[in-house]
Amino acid sequence: MGAAGRSNQRKRSAAHRDEVAEEFPASSGIDVPSEPEASSDEEDNVEEGDFDATLRMMADDQGFGSDEAEDFAAQDSDEDAEDDDEEKSEIHSSDIDGASSEEDEVEDEEESSVSDDEKNPLLVRAASRSTEGQETAVDSDEEAENSVLDGKDIDKLTINDFGRNLGSWKEYRKTLPQIDAGYASDSSTEEPVNTIGNVPIEWYADSLHIGYDIDGKRIMRPATGDELDKFLDNMDNPDVFRTARDETNQQDVKLSEEEIDIIRRIQGGSIPDADYNPYEDTVEWFTSQTMQTPLTAAQPSKRGFVPSKWEHNRVMKIVRAIRQGRITRGAPATTAPQYFDLWADAEADDSAGTGRRQRERLAAPKTVLPTHAESYHPPGEYLPTEEEKRKWLEQDPDYRKRNFLPQDFGTLRTVPGYDRFIQERFQRCLDLYLAPRMKKKVSHLDPEELMPKLPDPRDLRPFPSRESLVYLGHTGRVRSISVDPTGMWLLSGSDDGTVRLWELITGRCAKIWDFKDTVYRVAWCPSQDSCIFAAAVGSRVVIIIPSDLCDDNRRLVSEELVKAGFGSAAAAEADDDSSLPVSWDMPTSAEQASGVHVSIAMHRTVKSVTWHRRGDYLATLTSEEGGSSVLIHQISKHKSQRPFRKLKGAVQHIKFHPTRPWFLVTTQRYVRIYNLMQQSLIKTLQPGVKWISSVDVHPQGDNVIVGSYDKKLSWFDLDLSMKPYRSIRYHSQAIRQVQFSRKFPLFATASDDGTIQVYHGMVYQDLNQNPLVVPLKILRGHEIRNSLGVLDCQFHPIQPWLLSSGADGTIRLWM
Repeated sequence: MGAAGRSNQRKRSAAHRDEVAEEFPASSGIDVPSEPEASSDEEDNVEEGDFDATLRMMADDQGFGSDEAEDFAAQDSDEDAEDDDEEKSEIHSSDIDGASSEEDEVEDEEESSVSDDEKNPLLVRAASRSTEGQETAVDSDEEAENSVLDGKDIDKLTINDFGRNLGSWKEYRKTLPQIDAGYASDSSTEEPVNTIGNVPIEWYADSLHIGYDIDGKRIMRPATGDELDKFLDNMDNPDVFRTARDETNQQDVKLSEEEIDIIRRIQGGSIPDADYNPYEDTVEWFTSQTMQTPLTAAQPSKRGFVPSKWEHNRVMKIVRAIRQGRITRGAPATTAPQYFDLWADAEADDSAGTGRRQRERLAAPKTVLPTHAESYHPPGEYLPTEEEKRKWLEQDPDYRKRNFLPQDFGTLRTVPGYDRFIQERFQRCLDLYLAPRMKKKVSHLDPEELMPKLPDPRDLRPFPSRESLVYLGHTGRVRSISVDPTGMWLLSGSDDGTVRLWELITGRCAKIWDFKDTVYRVAWCPSQDSCIFAAAVGSRVVIIIPSDLCDDNRRLVSEELVKAGFGSAAAAEADDDSSLPVSWDMPTSAEQASGVHVSIAMHRTVKSVTWHRRGDYLATLTSEEGGSSVLIHQISKHKSQRPFRKLKGAVQHIKFHPTRPWFLVTTQRYVRIYNLMQQSLIKTLQPGVKWISSVDVHPQGDNVIVGSYDKKLSWFDLDLSMKPYRSIRYHSQAIRQVQFSRKFPLFATASDDGTIQVYHGMVYQDLNQNPLVVPLKILRGHEIRNSLGVLDCQFHPIQPWLLSSGADGTIRLWM
């Protein structure tokens, strides 16, 4: 290279540095390498005239190939030759005007820029990206030039990839995609973001602003229309269903497709991220295949081949034991006897399962913390008076409450040493050494867990809950009540000697029978074909047909049933058994006019009357002791029989089984169930009470409830056990009567405390499921007279109603 070439090179380098400084000033922040930084150690070894080698080295630094570097070198040599020719022409043609027009300069600049762009392979690759989808023909030379950029991402090129060609860098920046200033873009043209944080927007309801932006300036409240404007906007807005309200910024935000997809996934219980795959293949970070070769190829140590001295000693020890006979082949193993404490708790002592008692260390009890009286400066109320000091000194030391007297010292430095310190420490050591310790097991129970999980009583309706009607008219205690099978009429018997017939719905007294004697029990016949009821009046039972209440068919059936036994044959059979204290008599004319058809006279007072479900048999209970107290009467034949020759204990109550040929006889402490057909005892129920008062059988026949005078109610499951399934004690006084509902899962108890308690008693068909007993309601309304409260209660046969009678002479209807 000649002197002219080197001068031209220096001119171009100076011009290039001025251009770079002009295009990239110092304030732009772009790092442009200076001339000293661009030089390297290799450039120092290059001779001054070898410019081609320098160009190849710079090309290698910029990432170009050798072929491209030779092309650039050839181009530079041509440019140098042209520069020399231009200098010569300028010297010879100095008189020629060298000024050109502005249009020629613009055309030259455009041609030079186009030629530069065609020469730079980086800009060609960048421009080809903007013309995506168009087919262009590429020469072999261009493919060679593009090989420079192989392995580089076009979207991530930097200024260093262009070298000193800053014009190409500018053109490349123009081909990059423009930034879309969308919703998530950090642009200064966005609406200011409210930065009040987790503060309710209602706090700004009375202010003109809704919060503050990041610069601390107020964000004014946007104008909002009324509901009509919102409705019209929603009608005109096609994206109303994908618009959400941002209450913090007081503006509507349109949800994108990605956000709507996330919401739908959350509502459907799916993973919000659509690209997340919860079932990806397992990556085995640690392989399960064992290596066939060791990790190291080091030679094994020499000691691995030398016999072990310790193993030799162990083997010789066993050999000597065999020679001495201490180890014999096939000898049975002997086990030492195990001793254990016979009276110890096996679970606590043998927790490890070793069969021996485990010692458990018990920590020593801690000393009592000091109180205010032991302070060196106690309050005044803890300081003893002179009288208290004198009494303390006169008292025996073993009976003193404290072994010291509280004293007051002004400062802690004036407190002397405690003279009884050694004695108290020694006494504590004796206590720890001699006093036995015992570990107490404390069970932490939650009271709520002990409460049974019962359903809500409101879900178990209907049941009687309020007083609806009061029947007034009796002047004495109403001992018994009974409802006819139709549910329209009510019978009541009282100590005033009258039997009253009430219209149940209205409370009107339809008829009165006056017998001048105490009426202990009244009972309707359960048969639907007849209209008969029995009343226990004194020592006789009267059979009455209220002809005014029943139709002709029922009246005729009832009269035929009652009068059929007055024949001679039936009377002769009745006379044969002269040992029975029973006589079937014709009533008086006055009684016949009132509806009395038969009178059964007995020797003792009749306490109870109960009907068989078919309506032809009647059982009575008298106050007589022995087997004659229980009699069964047949109405159609006027015949009485004694089912028991002897009975153990005084009978309190009798009852026919509703579905089976069984007969329940209740004594003072037991309930015996007999089979009348087989004439045998089936089972004996043991309620565990002192005195049984009443008994009733569930309509299905598998459950029995027993009430007692000691305030206890017992529920028996006949298929389960002779012991009560559940015992309930909610009454404060004796239980007088228990009663099941024939249609609803209800039962009630009447007590002398003046209350009636209603229970839900559900019996399931599934034998594996226990009955459900839930207390529902406590009914109060009867007055207590002479320590007597409610004497009888009966459920309505059709409705969930309850009727009760009490010692106050009233009858009450509960609905």
